[in-house]
Amino acid sequence: MLATALALCTVLPAQASQSLRCNGSLVGKGDSPVTLLQKCGDPIYRQGVCVSMLQLGWVVTPYRPGSPAAVLANQCVPMEEWTYDRGPGTFLGVVRIYNGTIESVRDGDRSR
Repeated sequence: MLATALALCTVLPAQASQSLRCNGSLVGKGDSPVTLLQKCGDPIYRQGVCVSMLQLGWVVTPYRPGSPAAVLANQCVPMEEWTYDRGPGTFLGVVRIYNGTIESVRDGDRSR
């Protein structure tokens, strides 16, 4: 029983950090930008970001005929980051949007 309670204590904060509370509603990973706008309004800042991700590909080379070679390459994945001000003395909420859904929510710098 104690082990279960301790496990819940370590899991719950991780889930809470993946959501943004606005006007009594929660917006989180998997929600749409439309839902985010409806619940939280316009962000104070929007920016496009390039997130570097490793991609695995296969290439046929003349040096090894008939055998494709594995190639790892960094690829830029375009995403948007929307920043929300939660109020004085609190951390900014940074929402990353990818492919029409919220990909992550994290805390930014402390607002003034």
